[in-house]
Amino acid sequence: MTSFSLRWSVPIVALAAAAALISYDAALAEQRTKQAAPAAPSRLNAAVRDNVERLLAEGIQTFRYDTFGSEDFWGGRVKLHQAIQGEKFGGVGPGLSPKQALEFGLKVDMEAVPKNVATAIKAGKVDLNDPANTLLLLKANAVLGVTGFFNEDGKSLKSVGIQCALCHSTVNNAFMPGIGRRLDGWPNRDLNIGAIVASAPDLRAFAEMLEVDEATVKKVLTSWGPGKFDAELNLDGKAFRPDGKPAATLNPPAFGLAGVNNHTWTGAWGTVTYWNAYVGNLEMHGKGKFYDPRLDNAEKYPVAARTRQGHKDDGEDRITAKLPALHFYQLSLPSPKPPPGTFDAAAAARGEKLFTGKARCAGCHVPPLFTEPGWNLHKADEIGIDDFQAKRSPDESYRTTPLRALWETKQIHKGGFYHDGRFATVKDVVDHYNDHFTLSLTGEEKRDLIEYLKSL
Repeated sequence: MTSFSLRWSVPIVALAAAAALISYDAALAEQRTKQAAPAAPSRLNAAVRDNVERLLAEGIQTFRYDTFGSEDFWGGRVKLHQAIQGEKFGGVGPGLSPKQALEFGLKVDMEAVPKNVATAIKAGKVDLNDPANTLLLLKANAVLGVTGFFNEDGKSLKSVGIQCALCHSTVNNAFMPGIGRRLDGWPNRDLNIGAIVASAPDLRAFAEMLEVDEATVKKVLTSWGPGKFDAELNLDGKAFRPDGKPAATLNPPAFGLAGVNNHTWTGAWGTVTYWNAYVGNLEMHGKGKFYDPRLDNAEKYPVAARTRQGHKDDGEDRITAKLPALHFYQLSLPSPKPPPGTFDAAAAARGEKLFTGKARCAGCHVPPLFTEPGWNLHKADEIGIDDFQAKRSPDESYRTTPLRALWETKQIHKGGFYHDGRFATVKDVVDHYNDHFTLSLTGEEKRDLIEYLKSL
């Protein structure tokens, strides 16, 4: 009996231990599942729910309508409002008509247009060549990203300010091209911001900052073209690349950024909240405080160092308190999903296997973020392009751009891919990496991979 008991006691104990381990693993898995499950809104702590609702409400208000006091610059110094209203209303020149505004890529929120005006536009009874009707739309607060400040007579402008939505919203064209419902976070790839600014009658603020004449300022601004902006010109004064092309980059999407580090085309500028502070202060010319001692590097950022842009303090701060809610709203903007029929599902399934396998895309574009979870930056030689734009950034690297809405090329990706639109199509990007990494993808594999990319 003793030998029998000894012979079977070890297996029995082992089985018992295994059963206990399985039971523990199952309990742990169940606990993890419960922890990972999203909390129902009704189960949220009331204070948390109230905070979420407050941040969203304040964030959308700031994103769409807050000028941060930028009207003191765009109206008071640059006098852009005078070019908009024209000499008929006390400004200069012929003024900006609605037709010209739409050609410049400005967008109109159809839900803000007075109903009688919308009806008249549909009936062809509104003269879209008359600047007076641009003022009408501004007074209705219907122009995305632009606020008109009117004189007491209500007929003429005394100033104009801008908002985040100017560059990072567009419309769905539901009413007519350029007029529709807002699409927050979508880049405005039609907006010719350089040409708009160049139309202002007083460009001395830019000329003094860059230490050039106003004619040179206009030459630079008008070189950008639709959908592009140079967010570092005010730092390094590099208006053109070595090949002679403009240094401006495409307006990036501002949706689908939750969980993504380094939110601009190039390296180590910071997260969304840094960039909001940077743009609100140094690009929109709002009133606030901004601190970044990296901009004191006179060799790398001669303009910023000379003008002390890394130590901005306007006394009055209309920006800093708005950053948390603005950040929250932007991180809440989801990537648009591909509509039915925009990609081949069977090909996309094959393409997904290539994405994580032979094509090696997932090494950097890690699902489901489709950028690296962490320090998502690479040197130019790693991705096989020139380093001009990368060298303008603190880390001298390019960000692994999150793959978002690649199926949409009429608005979101209009103007091409990469920071400067150098690749016209997704296929051009795939061809580039196929050559750079010697992937030896066949034509069919490339097509499958592209269908998967379009499905994201």
